[in-house]
Amino acid sequence: MSETQSAFVTGASRGIGRAIAKLFASNGIRVTCASRTIEALDEVVSEIRESGGEAHAIRLDVSDMSDFASAVAESADKFGSVDFLVNNAGIVKDNLLLRMKENDWDTVIDINLKGCFNGIKAVTPIMMKKRSGRIINISSVSGMMGNAGQANYSAAKAGMIGLTKTTARELASRSITVNAIAPGYIATDMTSDLNDQVKEDLINHIPLGRIGTADEIAETVLFLCSAAAGYITGQTIAVNGGLYM
Repeated sequence: MSETQSAFVTGASRGIGRAIAKLFASNGIRVTCASRTIEALDEVVSEIRESGGEAHAIRLDVSDMSDFASAVAESADKFGSVDFLVNNAGIVKDNLLLRMKENDWDTVIDINLKGCFNGIKAVTPIMMKKRSGRIINISSVSGMMGNAGQANYSAAKAGMIGLTKTTARELASRSITVNAIAPGYIATDMTSDLNDQVKEDLINHIPLGRIGTADEIAETVLFLCSAAAGYITGQTIAVNGGLYM
């Protein structure tokens, strides 16, 4: 990886986004860490800088197109460009369809799916001008197989897969690759709240017999941003321990 490359990572304050940002930085990539919670971002940026990396924190509402455009412009101004975009920000508001409130549907679609669209829109002019770039969208196993109680989340994550394929076709002529990663159950703050019985039931459905780690997703992102992955575009890489094949 070139030391002059830079990445923009949403949802970087915790979990998978945090792991991605830190792995980028440890590989000499300058990282803009974006999230709605600036205090947590400052902690991530401090850790990266203490380890010798370069990082910048930006408070961002990914569902706001103008906010995303301004954040990307700020990142490009600070680091000279945006070579890699990782659309990782996401939320859940789970409920059975009959009990799901309209606002819970709208909020999840706005952040998980529209936020992804906003990010791609924001970086595309920069990447097209350079005729290079990598866009990675963090989808979910729920977007591939569905999941009871997650109509909004599954729809958004499935939508990200369709968006990935379409933008990969549109941007390929400018040597910009667009791929998605669909994690299965990953050890994050979200899964740590599950009780032991629920975790055990989950693990029993995973052929590899364990919950995945955020670092394993981060390593997949790093690979898709590497020269070795230059001929991969429009794909959804499932990292789920065999939960869904």
